[in-house]
Amino acid sequence: MRLNEAQRKNIATAISQVEKMTDAELVTVFAHRADNYYYIPTLWAALIALLLPLLIRFTPLWLDADDLFALQWILFFVFAAILRIPAIMMKLVPRQLRYQRASNLAYRQFLENNLHHTKNGMGVLVFVSEAEHYVEIIADKGISEQISNKQWQVLIDDFVKDIKAGKIEQGFLTCISNCGDLLKQYAPLSEEKNELPNRLVVLE
Repeated sequence: MRLNEAQRKNIATAISQVEKMTDAELVTVFAHRADNYYYIPTLWAALIALLLPLLIRFTPLWLDADDLFALQWILFFVFAAILRIPAIMMKLVPRQLRYQRASNLAYRQFLENNLHHTKNGMGVLVFVSEAEHYVEIIADKGISEQISNKQWQVLIDDFVKDIKAGKIEQGFLTCISNCGDLLKQYAPLSEEKNELPNRLVVLE
C-alpha cells in the first residue's frame, strides 16, 4: 500500500501533537518489505526442476536426455516467475525468517535515524513492515526503564490487526495516539525541544 502525501502529513501532525506532551522523541518508519526474498522462489523453482526426472518415471512419458534437460530449464524459469508474485512468495517465506528480517531492519533504522543520540535516551521508534505484517516499537534507555515491553505489545497487536485489514494510516494514527498516552504519563514534557524530524520515514 502506498501512503499519499496527505496521509503522511496526517501522521507527521499526529507525531507533533504527541511530542507537545512528552520529552520523548517519536520517529515512525514504514517499509513495504524488509527483504526482497527472491532467493526463496528461486530455491523452490530449482527444487521442482530437479524433481522432474523422478516425477517422469511415474508417467507414460519418455524423454531423452536433451528433452528432459530443456524441460527442466523451462520449469525452472516458469516457476521462478510465478513464485515471485508477492502474494505467493510471502507464503513461502517462513514466519521466523520474515520476522527476523523485519526486526533487523527495525534496529538498523533505530540507529540510522539517530534515536540512540537523543537527550537522556528518550528516543522511540515505531517501525512497520507491511508485507511481513510486522510492527516493532523500540525505546531507548530513558523510556524502556519506564514502560515495559508488555505495555508496548498491546499497541503492537492492535497495529498488526490494522495492517492485515489494509488500514495502514489508521494503524499509525491509533498507535501514535496510544504511544502518546503512555509517554505523557511516564515521560511528561519538561522542556520544549524537537531533536528529530516528525515526518514518516518511508523505505521504498
